[in-house]
Amino acid sequence: MIHPAYLLWIGGIITMLLAILVLVETQRINFRRQNETMFGTEDFDLKIREFQFTPKEVRTLEKLVRTSHFENKDAVLNSSDLFEHAVGDFYDFRNVFSVRDETLDAVASLRDKMDFTGKNPVVTVSSSRQFSVGDRVDLVLENGRTVKRSSIQWRTEKEWALAYDGSCGPGSLLVGETLCIRWTRLGDAVYSMKIPVRSFEKGNLIFHHTMKLDKQQLRRWVREEVRFPVEATLLDGSVHHGVLYDLSAGGILLGIPVEIPNGAHIRIRFELPSFGMEDVEIEILRNLGHKNLDYPEYFSLTASFAGAFGWTQERVLQYIFEVHKARKASEISAENA
Repeated sequence: MIHPAYLLWIGGIITMLLAILVLVETQRINFRRQNETMFGTEDFDLKIREFQFTPKEVRTLEKLVRTSHFENKDAVLNSSDLFEHAVGDFYDFRNVFSVRDETLDAVASLRDKMDFTGKNPVVTVSSSRQFSVGDRVDLVLENGRTVKRSSIQWRTEKEWALAYDGSCGPGSLLVGETLCIRWTRLGDAVYSMKIPVRSFEKGNLIFHHTMKLDKQQLRRWVREEVRFPVEATLLDGSVHHGVLYDLSAGGILLGIPVEIPNGAHIRIRFELPSFGMEDVEIEILRNLGHKNLDYPEYFSLTASFAGAFGWTQERVLQYIFEVHKARKASEISAENA
């Protein structure tokens, strides 16, 4: 009978041999990737001349390609998504905080020259490194309901910073806490991510970058039926109360007890669930008369947002996305029941 210790010894030897074989094969593959000519080299050489990259940028591209898992050398030039994944692999392999500043600058310059940033409406956004300084975001704190308006104050290849005014407590107490950050790209989707606060400096919350973005896409001006109380202030200063029937990122349908001519501008205030009070200017497009049978005393008015409505528009989109997401989850749960 074979002693168990002997079997363990044999198993250990076999495991060690297999590990050595894997290591040798990995080294062989890495050597080949670093030294042999890759597929797409000719196309790669043509494209880098078209972009007029600097010698440093070309060398950095070479590093990205060799570190990635792509077989084609020109893959990083064909897609913003592939480029960002190559960048992520490179930073993970080298540790972004140990990469030289000139290499980091070259990566950022490559992204800008190829127009792979979130400002380009046709590119895929797959990393927070594609966001831009000045982009507006929402911060959802731990309770899931408190939403803070914020904006990107600065962004490097290593980290990025969001403004925080301290109205929900000292920013230093949020260090280590995981926050949900939402960024709306109009006409595209709401991108959300959950990442911990790395530090708090000079009124800014500092975060590591992430590629774990949750994209919630929807038709641009889809309408959602609601029944929100609304307060309308006319040009003469009079205030009237009514009901918001439906809303979209492009406009609304509301009912108030007074007629308003087409083209008139008024201000309305209403509370958007989980986002707080909205105060925005609207332009009346059409008076539909006493259309809503549930509110026969109100005139039904279609209107579009006017003036500085960016924040409201983004929040309406986010609200609609959340409603549709919850509704879909409820439908799936009902089907599985």
